[in-house]
Amino acid sequence: MVKAKDKEKLNPKKVAPAKKKKTPTSTKKVAAKAAPKVVTKKVSKASPKAVAKTVVKPASKSAKLVKKVAVKQKNVEIGKKTPTVSKTTTQAPESKSNIAKTEPVKNKYTAQPTPRNKVKSVLVTQPKPEGNKSPYFDLAKKCGIKIDFREFIHVEGVPASEFRRDRINILDYSAVIFTSRNAVDHYFRICQEMRITVPESMKYFCITESTAYYLQKYVIYRKRKIFHGKQSFADMMDVIKKHKDDKYLLPCTDIHNVEGLELLEKAKINHSKAIIYKTVCSDLSDLANVNYDVIVFFSPSGIKSLFQNFPNFKQNLTRISAFGATTAKAVEDANLYVDIKAPTPQAPSMIMALEQYITAVNKGK
Repeated sequence: MVKAKDKEKLNPKKVAPAKKKKTPTSTKKVAAKAAPKVVTKKVSKASPKAVAKTVVKPASKSAKLVKKVAVKQKNVEIGKKTPTVSKTTTQAPESKSNIAKTEPVKNKYTAQPTPRNKVKSVLVTQPKPEGNKSPYFDLAKKCGIKIDFREFIHVEGVPASEFRRDRINILDYSAVIFTSRNAVDHYFRICQEMRITVPESMKYFCITESTAYYLQKYVIYRKRKIFHGKQSFADMMDVIKKHKDDKYLLPCTDIHNVEGLELLEKAKINHSKAIIYKTVCSDLSDLANVNYDVIVFFSPSGIKSLFQNFPNFKQNLTRISAFGATTAKAVEDANLYVDIKAPTPQAPSMIMALEQYITAVNKGK
């Protein structure tokens, strides 16, 4: 006889199959292959209907496929403006405090940059050059503009009797520093009035090459020891430091260059200043009803003269050009705006600065 267990072996069809797990739906199969991690979080208990937000972190290889699955799985009824929560962090919009920090700093001067309208006329606050050869005349012809000259300040020499009160003996000094042509003229004037013969061994240090060449009016250039800088007192200091053993005299006006004296003191150069001329404001009443597109200043005294003649002066559409840091500071201190500055690395001279600015503005750049 065949036992019951043996019958089951001989008849496998009657053997009950093992319980199979329920197969997932098509969407679940796709999701299983993509192996996304699904996190469900309830939102806002205060809302009448709890809204579930499904956040899917798809696998890197099947991001697009998982996105479709997530859309099918999301069967959520959205209530009235129910807030949602997302675990993914996004960049928050700038707050008002952040925006305030990025605001541009306003100009500390009340005057604002003037419009860049075309330049047709320029007023140079210096005497008109002698003869027909001047870079200003070439600039006027090249740019097709009108350039006028008018001294805003003029120089009056200090009489020899007044100069003696300072008890300065010119022959005690072995070197002279000239910062302008006026200084050259009045130095030799004082020498003539006091009947002093300047020795040939005297050394001359000039702020620019043009000032050095101007000495030919009083001395034989090739027989004297003449040195010069490029454009500023700081440039000339490089040459002066090579002659530290000399005793220097600095002829200047009553409104002298403080920066130059500070540089000499810092370098421990033996020096003295001699006030041999004074700067006086000129009468500019004839310019009351005359307007220029650009006014060129070369010293703080020019700004002082402008407001002494016209206390209620307003810049309006007039551009202002300033030569040197002290002149630019005087313009800004008067609550005016400096449109053109010189010297700069791009424009070492006032002529170059004016040409670059006028060319750019008149071409509409």
